[in-house]
Amino acid sequence: MSEIPRGAIRFNTDSNKPELWDGSQWAEFQLSTPNLGRGADTGPGARGLVFGGQTPANITGIDAFNISSTGSAFEFGDLSAHSRYQGSTSSSTLAVTAGGANAVTTIDRTVFSSQGTSTNYGSLSVGRYGLGAVSNGTRAVFIGGFSVPPTTPLDTVDYITIQSGGTAQSFTTLTDSKNYMGACASKVRGVYAGGTPVASPYVPLTSDIEFITTATLGKEQDFGNLSAEISGMSGLSNSTRGIFAGGYTVPPFAATNVIDYITISTKGNASNFGDLTVSGGGQSSNGGASSPTRGVFTSLSPGSVSNMEMVNINTEGNSVDFGDLFEGRFSASAASNAHGGL
Repeated sequence: MSEIPRGAIRFNTDSNKPELWDGSQWAEFQLSTPNLGRGADTGPGARGLVFGGQTPANITGIDAFNISSTGSAFEFGDLSAHSRYQGSTSSSTLAVTAGGANAVTTIDRTVFSSQGTSTNYGSLSVGRYGLGAVSNGTRAVFIGGFSVPPTTPLDTVDYITIQSGGTAQSFTTLTDSKNYMGACASKVRGVYAGGTPVASPYVPLTSDIEFITTATLGKEQDFGNLSAEISGMSGLSNSTRGIFAGGYTVPPFAATNVIDYITISTKGNASNFGDLTVSGGGQSSNGGASSPTRGVFTSLSPGSVSNMEMVNINTEGNSVDFGDLFEGRFSASAASNAHGGL
């Protein structure tokens, strides 16, 4: 069989969608729009979703909000089962939420454009919670986490094809087992930062930033370091800049309001972006949603909080109030249909 030329196009009769050969895989054309505003919004725009969490009881609720317009989130639906400390990421049409409390293997699928209950979409190769998640729109990769029992940090990295779901396949193994990382992505790279390599008492923490090339299998590579050793921060990005916010520092659960940023296409240490209005603690991995211009951080403090904060990704500065969640919570995950990996 002759080599497929980069840029070749085919029609996939299984998914009924056109695909482009990017040199290593067939990538689906994204023909949908992220603009999913409602009549109550000041202007339609990209949609953010917030999944599960705890109040402190574990909950199933999914909230939705229009990233382009400030204001309160609305009730969207429910996960198929209650969960917290899960990892969420997405394509432009589907969000996938994996793992969670009690180290479940469940992967749920949520359709951005339709409200309702998520459906079971497959299973992680290893059940876990406190995992990170990144996506290039075609492939979702789930990174690290905790197993139970025993409560042990994992070096597991596995993936699914978002369009088809199923049981996650091995991607690689981490050099250092860890959990509660912040995560973000461009179309090429998935980047994850911070976390802790031990189960208890949640120290030491790490400032390490690492990345994978999402479309290919292989070991992680070193990127640089955060401005401090932090765990449990939220991560989000547009196609060029990644932002990590909040989390906690040593001693355990000393919440921080620091916002760091990186340029995803280069390597190097993170720089200071600004500060959150409130300190963001509470082991929230990947709890951010973004459009090409705006990032929104959710569930920022320990306790059943409803506040959301936003930043302009392309400029530095402190966060400002965005609005309130429909249901206050913490330890939730989030995703959008217009993040930097799409």
